[in-house]
Amino acid sequence: MNRKEPMLEAFIFETFDMIEQLEQLIIDSEKHKKLNSDAINEIFRIMHTIKGSSGMMMLDNISHISHSIEELFYFIREFNPEHIDYSKLTDLVLEGSDLIKTEIEKINNYQETDFDFNLFINKVNKFLESLRLENSDSNHSENKMIDKSAREKVENPKYYLNNKKNTDKFNFFYATLFFEDICQMENLRCFGVIHELKKFAEILYFDPKDIDENNETCEVIRSEGFKIFLKSTSSIEKIREFFMKTIFLSKVDIKEFQTENEFYQEVKHADNEKKELTNNSVMNNDVINNDKKNENVKIKSVYKQNLISVDVNKLDILMDLVGELVISEAMVTKNPEILGLQLDSFNKAARQHRKRILDLQDAVMSIRMVPLALTLNKMTRLVRDMCKKLNKEVELEIVGQETEVDKNIIEHIVDPLIHIIRNSMDHGIESPKERIASSKEAKGKIIIEAKNTGGEVFIDIKDDGRGLNKNKILKKAQENGLLADIGTDITDKQIYSLIFLPGFSTTNDVTEFSGRGVGMDVVVKEIEKIRGTVTVDSIEGQGTTISIKIPLTLAIIDGMTMKVGSSAFTIPVKSIRQSFIIKKEDVIKDLNNKEMILVRGESYSILRLHELYNIKTDVVNIENGIVIMVEDQGITRCIFADSLIGQQQVVIKPLPDYIKNVKGISGCSLLGDATISLVLDMSKIINL
Repeated sequence: MNRKEPMLEAFIFETFDMIEQLEQLIIDSEKHKKLNSDAINEIFRIMHTIKGSSGMMMLDNISHISHSIEELFYFIREFNPEHIDYSKLTDLVLEGSDLIKTEIEKINNYQETDFDFNLFINKVNKFLESLRLENSDSNHSENKMIDKSAREKVENPKYYLNNKKNTDKFNFFYATLFFEDICQMENLRCFGVIHELKKFAEILYFDPKDIDENNETCEVIRSEGFKIFLKSTSSIEKIREFFMKTIFLSKVDIKEFQTENEFYQEVKHADNEKKELTNNSVMNNDVINNDKKNENVKIKSVYKQNLISVDVNKLDILMDLVGELVISEAMVTKNPEILGLQLDSFNKAARQHRKRILDLQDAVMSIRMVPLALTLNKMTRLVRDMCKKLNKEVELEIVGQETEVDKNIIEHIVDPLIHIIRNSMDHGIESPKERIASSKEAKGKIIIEAKNTGGEVFIDIKDDGRGLNKNKILKKAQENGLLADIGTDITDKQIYSLIFLPGFSTTNDVTEFSGRGVGMDVVVKEIEKIRGTVTVDSIEGQGTTISIKIPLTLAIIDGMTMKVGSSAFTIPVKSIRQSFIIKKEDVIKDLNNKEMILVRGESYSILRLHELYNIKTDVVNIENGIVIMVEDQGITRCIFADSLIGQQQVVIKPLPDYIKNVKGISGCSLLGDATISLVLDMSKIINL
């Protein structure tokens, strides 16, 4: 089975989304040592929804786990206990959310969900029992007392549905459910209601009948409501209370019949009326269709959908098509056959066409952009768990979480962020005793700050811990023979950057979370996959800052294309400071006989591309070509090429395997004249 059922895909997406909300709510509550009514109701709603949805999908494990947490928050909501161990409560909820996520991952990967949930449910029940006992006695008369019936209600959550007046007497009801405008998938909601209702009531008839397999029943439910005839030993108040717990329910109308005979007559009448309506619809097909058209027009105008979920793969295809459109536009307007011709009308139309393509590109990009909030908020859970394991107190502050980046970028920055936070927590932030001895507050602080500048996003991870020991790093680098490749004239930032080398570590202790520097090369490799860079700065005793710079998107860039022999190269425009022609006498040599150029009192090294890539060209004299000054991470260098072709938008394509490891190249693009241009990676070119 290569493709999941739409219902299952919707369930997986919604459940993951709700679990993320749940974790954020419970961690915030633990932080403030308080559960306000809004948070309680929202957690209860999330668990109730997951329980109903998983029950509808016949996923009993998830249904039982969520039901146990729902019972816990039912008690908290109803009796408002004063004494709550928020740390233990949070541990339980997070453990439950992890179990649900594990089960969902198995479903997503077509694996069997065979987890034994009883151990977790027993934990929840024990905590609920201790919570009930701790809050059963109170010295204050104004506090709520939990009477016998209330205790029975908590110990048996289905009590409110089984409060029998007479064990042999049934009550008979006719209920009509109406949902809110924003509900969507009303048929599935109703299917979940029926599934839960069968646990304590006998359902004689419901309409529409084919809710589990016919999505068109949504329109009927929206316009006429969902009708249920049932009998139960519960009272009308308990039945109403059950229905009102349904998510997105706007109202429910319930009629109680005085006699059993009256009830069955009404069921029979409703069934006959439905059959008659079906027969009439066959006889008067044209009339009914016309009426339905008019009705559908009304419904669409009332129930307008503002948000839809789209498969990311479809967005990738759309982005690729826009990229191909950019290439096609360049192939038309830059065609060698029309160069030099006086085509005023064509040029005007081409400019208009280019503008529309840019608008389309902006629209597609805006669709793919997602805020960093969800990604950064995941770090809250990580910091919280590590604080408990390491016995440290750390406050996490997130700034700029509304910053947006491309969806594909998000997927590549989660692991680097997790690794950096782990190292900051484990070896950056000191223990409370060490911090107090260093005249610091016992509680450490980590700040994650995201900001958007032009076509790039900067993410800074700062901690106020012990910082990096420069001498220790240098000593370790000398032992490993790393300084021979770098040279003796090395800056502090270059020294700190040594921690990103594979296997480099200054700590002798191996911990669960590793040491600062161990595995940090993984961070660099992952960020480099998305053409990003990582730098580190530190002040010993005061803290460390790791900065990640990533592009907004991976697909299309503004590039300056230049010619070297018969080859073409493209440099991102954002990296170019200036371009100029120089004279032979402007070139000087350093002590290693390398070419340098003096510009406004500063000397810069010159990199000849034809020498670097062994390209045959007639332009070898410095005065016959052009020099482009580029900058990356504060380092400036000059690149020598034959000539500039011009600026244009280029679509970056991955390199074929046989030239994948060529140094200084990040990708390739197709120019308007069908020439292939290699895109230079500035961070690597500058350090060659």
